[in-house]
Amino acid sequence: MSQEEISARVKQRAVDNFKSGLNCAESVFLAIHAELDTDLPAETMCLVTGFGSGGGLYGGTCGSLNGAIAALGLVYGRRQPPSGSVEEKKAQLYGNPGLYRIFNRLSNAFQEQFGTTLCRDITRPWHGDWFNRDRLKTCLKTVAFMAATAATMAFPADKEYWGSQPLGFNLLEKPAGQD
Repeated sequence: MSQEEISARVKQRAVDNFKSGLNCAESVFLAIHAELDTDLPAETMCLVTGFGSGGGLYGGTCGSLNGAIAALGLVYGRRQPPSGSVEEKKAQLYGNPGLYRIFNRLSNAFQEQFGTTLCRDITRPWHGDWFNRDRLKTCLKTVAFMAATAATMAFPADKEYWGSQPLGFNLLEKPAGQD
């Protein structure tokens, strides 16, 4: 099966998950999890339940983005505490290649697509009318986008490639104009 076919299948699975009543984070996470060859049970989804609606309706980082980050953690995340020198430990996350380059791509892609990563901003028109059909459609778009984006990065897994991509906005660099 081609990478495009896998991404389309993951995207559709995430959409179906959301339509069945899973929250945004659960929908994306479980769609990726279902495609992985892992010994973790589907109940692992419980780890991301609280990420829905920006952290239990708080409106922080969108749950579909958090679900995608968690799902890529299944593929690329560290399995044990790092060992080696301080510099070697730092390089695992911040280096080139480095793990943060992988996860950073998700946040920057989401920001570019939706103009913000915050659930409260994306859903602002429906505060107080949370179960509005238009809000659900908007959230479904974030779920579909993040599932497809994460699937592209997860299948096939390529830590060297994704970990060597340029960082988008990040906290290591000062924004332009701030001296």
